[in-house]
Amino acid sequence: MREPRTVTPQQLQACIQDGQELALLDVREAGQFGESHLLFAVPLPYSRLELVVGGLIPRKTVRIVLCDGSDGIASQAAERLAALGYTDVSELAGGIRAWANAGCPLFAGVNVPSKLFGELVEHEYHTPRVTVQDLARMKAARESFVIVDGRPFAEYQKMNIPGGICCPNAELPYRIHEIARDPTTKIIVNCAGRTRSILGAQTLINFGIQNPVYALENGTQGWVLADLELERGASRRYPDRIPDAALPGLRAQAAALMNRFAVKSVPATEVQRWLDDPQRTTYVLDVRTAEEFAAGSVPGAVHAPGGQLVQATDQWVGVRNATIVLIDSEAVRAPVVATWLKQLGFDAYVLQEGASATLRVPGPPAPDLPALTPISPAELKNAADAGTCSVFDLRPSMSFRRAHVSGSRWTIRPRIARDAHKAREPVVLIADEADFARLAAIDLLEAGCRDVRRLEGGFDAWTAAGYATEASPDSPPDNACIDYLFFVHDRHAGNRAAMQQYLAWETGLIAQLGSEDRKLFKVGAQ
Repeated sequence: MREPRTVTPQQLQACIQDGQELALLDVREAGQFGESHLLFAVPLPYSRLELVVGGLIPRKTVRIVLCDGSDGIASQAAERLAALGYTDVSELAGGIRAWANAGCPLFAGVNVPSKLFGELVEHEYHTPRVTVQDLARMKAARESFVIVDGRPFAEYQKMNIPGGICCPNAELPYRIHEIARDPTTKIIVNCAGRTRSILGAQTLINFGIQNPVYALENGTQGWVLADLELERGASRRYPDRIPDAALPGLRAQAAALMNRFAVKSVPATEVQRWLDDPQRTTYVLDVRTAEEFAAGSVPGAVHAPGGQLVQATDQWVGVRNATIVLIDSEAVRAPVVATWLKQLGFDAYVLQEGASATLRVPGPPAPDLPALTPISPAELKNAADAGTCSVFDLRPSMSFRRAHVSGSRWTIRPRIARDAHKAREPVVLIADEADFARLAAIDLLEAGCRDVRRLEGGFDAWTAAGYATEASPDSPPDNACIDYLFFVHDRHAGNRAAMQQYLAWETGLIAQLGSEDRKLFKVGAQ
């Protein structure tokens, strides 16, 4: 293993503030990251690093700093990145503990910059809001209002405020006139908690909608905590088509919004120069609906639904101070999303030609992963019964708890070399996707394991074959489930304490924000 290049917390703080491109990557697993991480760190779990990094960090020469828990995972990740051709990789010396010991703040949760941004937006714009009790009274009084749910349709279907209509945030200014045609109708925007409610409502206000607009405070979680019943499995959603006659007015409003926030549109020729520049990282993201994207877009562009892009920017953009070019087909949605990205501190533009542009957008290269010999469920059953193999389950820890192959052991890539040390070979890996098994096999093979195989068809094939499984509600124990963040996930399972903890976390984010980091957000008109 190479001698790692390191940066001190003080040097890293200077990198974050210097305005140059920086990929600050936390390579621990999702549960560990969610418990405590640097504010602007992007999660890139070691367990899936090679599958994700090409899209998240498209430029191989960009400056990269890796964070871990001072447990050696950053060094392993640095080795993998070097093998993929990344040339400027350093590690935070001492990991997140050293960062905290230097007096720098750590944050819990996920998508924290975007969540924090939502709180800043409410604070700076004084976004109007109603409580769930207010809304319940409005319902009882039969006031004229509509409830629009700013989340994606799949989230909306799981649970929604009764009567709500699904209209993801980026679609709101484009489609709201077809939902609330009377300008006196009140519009209530909700999500599961706070961020998308606030941003959805403020989007409509910034866009110049005449209707009274409000964010529903605390969303569906607030509804449950007030002992009100949610609706489940609803199918109401935004209209598919917008009248052609409405487009000129919508475009004019979008153009005025771009001017207010100093957002520029750029021709494809200029974007191509950016893409070809070896010293510049450029993302080309299509913010339209999944159906529109599937029907045709710029080849190589990545689908990033606009509302989710603002809500969870670090899922698509791994490099701070990179260039983001947004695509739509009508010059309304991309401008609106770009204004929010600008306020988040990103360098965002709108592609003039939209989805019809001609561009050469390079896609991420496919990683070179080892081929594994498949083993059928029947073959595994015979080998397991005879005790002539070892079986390791790489699926999510909560899936393992619910059901797994009898005698198998749960593990995860950062720990598999240790867990499989001196294991009986062949070592059989069970994974939801074959590539996850191939990634883990890299570490096993380097650790000296000679015979690594994967269960063909995964756990689903095992159960389809009718073979027995077992459950283990407490195994792996909570402290071993480094892939799972309990308070974020459990709030959707009706856990009221988890809901209260989550909402308190969101509203408390601003108090954690230091003055220098606050300057990196640009909330308000430019």
